[in-house]
Amino acid sequence: MDGAEALAIEDESAALFDAIQAELLDEYRQDHDWPWIIGYSGGKDSTLVTHLVFEMLLSLPPSQRTRPVHVVANDTLVESPLVVQHIIESMEEIEGAASAFRLPVITKITRPSPDQSFWVNLIGRGYPSPNRSFRWCTDRMKILPTSRYIKSQVDQAGKVVLLLGVRRSESATRAASVGRYDNGERLNKHNDLVGCMVFRPIVELHTDDVWEFLALNEPPWGGSHLKLIGLYRNASGGECPVVTSKDDAPSCGTTSSRFGCWTCTVVEKDRSLEGFVESGYAEFTPLLDFRDWLVSIRNEKERRQARRRDGRITITDGGTFIPGPFTLQTRAEVFERLRGLEEETGQSLITEEEVDLIHQIWSEEIAGHSKSRTMSVREIVKDK
Repeated sequence: MDGAEALAIEDESAALFDAIQAELLDEYRQDHDWPWIIGYSGGKDSTLVTHLVFEMLLSLPPSQRTRPVHVVANDTLVESPLVVQHIIESMEEIEGAASAFRLPVITKITRPSPDQSFWVNLIGRGYPSPNRSFRWCTDRMKILPTSRYIKSQVDQAGKVVLLLGVRRSESATRAASVGRYDNGERLNKHNDLVGCMVFRPIVELHTDDVWEFLALNEPPWGGSHLKLIGLYRNASGGECPVVTSKDDAPSCGTTSSRFGCWTCTVVEKDRSLEGFVESGYAEFTPLLDFRDWLVSIRNEKERRQARRRDGRITITDGGTFIPGPFTLQTRAEVFERLRGLEEETGQSLITEEEVDLIHQIWSEEIAGHSKSRTMSVREIVKDK
């Protein structure tokens, strides 16, 4: 490539980002007062959207910064340690800079209610390790906490604009997701959240465009994007995206190397956590081993109860018996191993509130068994 070609590509890229900034500015200046909510995963695409919106706000005189912008991240409570550290630190930087510049930016990290956390469901209720056919974690730990926050803002303002860093070229799955929201207009109604309009400002960008911008431009809230770039390099993958709809759930726990929950058993191998270990973070090896053990015990018949928690026995229309939750003995073993893992790694992996809820669920279950009466077998014939 000669100098003229390189210059032409550089000019084209600059024009592309100028167009995005102009569109952001135009939408921000619309005559309604719907707040903006940026779905922030801490990954490259949501970071780029946040960067561009922050710069747009800085370009406006204070009198025109009237629309609040919420930067909302989600912590499932079982995020990969390096990832959740990055999210917390970057959100603090964004909040600090917004306060210094007097920008109408609100940061929020949503979390699942303790009653619906990973450990309360797996250890307390005995839900088997999630897999592709029973992915109970995404709705409880990602969709509901973020959706709850969005709905609270809709209740206050009537409508909100949700800015997502999704790109058509990222994957066939993401292209299909974009298609579901694509009506040819800038704002599209969210499939599930009433009063929520979806805005995808970087939808036509390619991966190279994103990385080039982040590498060449320091974040307007200070610091550097080098930490983010290093995360991707070490994990050999990418982030689990913001998920606000069950239609988007397949992108959580894909076979690609994404970083997200260190407990994710939907993927066969956690290649991102393996990448961190191979990059020198040997302290995560025990987490990787524990996660692999959770995968291995899922279908061991002796570890599962015959009946579901409501007393039913499940048989498919093909005559296949589907076992119920983990036995109390297995749940106790998982709990003890998790506590041992905390001692080995020096990390807090479960909260005391979750521990109390687990013990409460166990006590109620044991008391229920002691008073149990003979129940008839009720079959559930599942759809083919």
